[in-house]
Amino acid sequence: MVTAGWQMDIGANVVKGEGTRFRVWAPRAEKMSVLILSGKAVGTVTMEKEEFGYFSALVPGVEDGDQYIYQIADQPPRPDPVSRFQPNGVNEMSQVVDPTLFNWQDAGWSGIPLEEYRIYELHIGTFTREGTFEAAIGFLDYLLELGISAVEIMPVSQFSGDRNWGYDGVHHFAPQNTYGGPGGMKRFVDACHRKGLAVILDVVYNHFGPEGNHIGEFGYYFTDKYRTPWGGAINFDGPYSDPVLEFFMCNAMYWINEFHIDALRLDAVDWIFDMTPRHFLLGLSEEVRRQRELLARQIFLFAENDTNDARLINPPEIGGYGIDSQWCDNFHHALRTLLTGETTGYYEDFGQFSQMVKAYQEAYVFTGEYSHYRRRRYGGEGKGQPTSKFVVFAQNHDQVGNRKCGDRLSTNQPLEKLLLAAGVVILSPYIPLIFMGEEYGERAPFHYFISHTDQELIDAVRKGKHEEHASGVCEGEIPDPSAESVFLECKLDLIRKREGEQALILEFYKKLLSLRRLPAMQVMQREGIEVMGMQKEKTLCVRRQSGSNGVVCMFSFSNMHEDVSVCLPAGSWEKVLDSSDQHWRGSGSVTPGNIVAEAGKEQMVTISPFSVLVYVGNNIGG
Repeated sequence: MVTAGWQMDIGANVVKGEGTRFRVWAPRAEKMSVLILSGKAVGTVTMEKEEFGYFSALVPGVEDGDQYIYQIADQPPRPDPVSRFQPNGVNEMSQVVDPTLFNWQDAGWSGIPLEEYRIYELHIGTFTREGTFEAAIGFLDYLLELGISAVEIMPVSQFSGDRNWGYDGVHHFAPQNTYGGPGGMKRFVDACHRKGLAVILDVVYNHFGPEGNHIGEFGYYFTDKYRTPWGGAINFDGPYSDPVLEFFMCNAMYWINEFHIDALRLDAVDWIFDMTPRHFLLGLSEEVRRQRELLARQIFLFAENDTNDARLINPPEIGGYGIDSQWCDNFHHALRTLLTGETTGYYEDFGQFSQMVKAYQEAYVFTGEYSHYRRRRYGGEGKGQPTSKFVVFAQNHDQVGNRKCGDRLSTNQPLEKLLLAAGVVILSPYIPLIFMGEEYGERAPFHYFISHTDQELIDAVRKGKHEEHASGVCEGEIPDPSAESVFLECKLDLIRKREGEQALILEFYKKLLSLRRLPAMQVMQREGIEVMGMQKEKTLCVRRQSGSNGVVCMFSFSNMHEDVSVCLPAGSWEKVLDSSDQHWRGSGSVTPGNIVAEAGKEQMVTISPFSVLVYVGNNIGG
């Protein structure tokens, strides 16, 4: 059943006992027809013109599974811009889907608190050998055993061909046919919920893909006032922009209601241009909050943004947009450069230990300082925000796939640094995100890949790959994004049993994620978190406390043993993790298993090079 209280008013919607109502925004058209291509009502129906450029028609006899296409006067027929399913690809007929026919089994599901999100980002096409929603269901128990609480899937809107990251989608309401379409996606979400996993969907509201993009033939979806790196910007604030805003607002509600999605990750919101007094993102966050109350479900918005703009997460009362959380690229850059020493591209602004400390203290590293990469001042204030407002990572699809050869950290970093990176992210006070395969040190790359059919477009993508991605080093030629072999190289093999170093890394990730459940690790208010950076020792120390439960996490970025002084609340502290233990193939721990701390007295602890050290205290003082 579909969630009560919201109904889609554009696209093809089945009306029980009456047929199907078709409604499309096409202000460019004087005349519009819908061609019914299969089922009981095959034929052409002239649509009635409404106000503001809409056309509609109620066609008796049309039902779930019937295929149709629109025709504007004597122009070539085009699929529905609000199609729920494109069974034969971006340029072919659309298919009617009756959402009330799906039998949901997640009636008791109400979501999980934002503070409990432990995110696993995956790409449906490469997460399994089959590359489908159905195949991904088979590995949900694996994610649960790992300690994941939320699955984030990269965009699934119908794109051209069968290989794409998803950011080239042109049918934003139609889950990719080669993944399993709307039915497959609903079964995946339903299975996640029945196992207690939240689902985040990555959506793209800043552009449409280049191939099969016919939406501009219907209406004024694009504007020449702004440009994006991917082509025309969306018309959120110009003439005829109200129906465009309705289209994207409807899309968000569609995923939340018809697909029971728990959170939306908004791609690159700094490329959503809206200069009206009421920004699209503000309206979207307010509508999501209304749905949260109406549905009695915990529903959230995550924003991707690399400009360090706190307006996104600030409450509307002080001029913010009220988005629940945002990705924090600065955290990643500070961490990666300390581990690898890279200085190319945007990494030239990073590489100082003090920046990692600031990332832990404030999330944003750049808060108005001059950026050599950007050649201007950069960033706003993030200080004082609850730490649940930020998502952090050591790897994600962009930070791996946009490298010249799609190489992961595990390709060129030693075990000790891989464990350190995992600890810095998962034990941080922020929401941690793991990129698929990272949890066992996957060596296969994650390339950028496409399956466009237009040769000029393919050539342009190849050229852009060579020119735009400065990070990473390739031996030989940069992989061809259009080659099927490049796509196949990215697929994970989760069936294979992990052995040796990979088994060890997997065990370490499970240990970290289990520590994340400790009461003190749930503290996300800044006043309950103490961050200390010891510059000389290049050691980061973080203390969090919830009642009488406390956790102290120490991270060494030094290449030698360091003696560090920490002040612990009075009580008994037990060492629960030391990545330098021989069990983790380290040189051997040099720290005591237990510390009895006295009030006001500092403790001297020796921490090993490039290691993670965690002490847990119970029944301790404040």
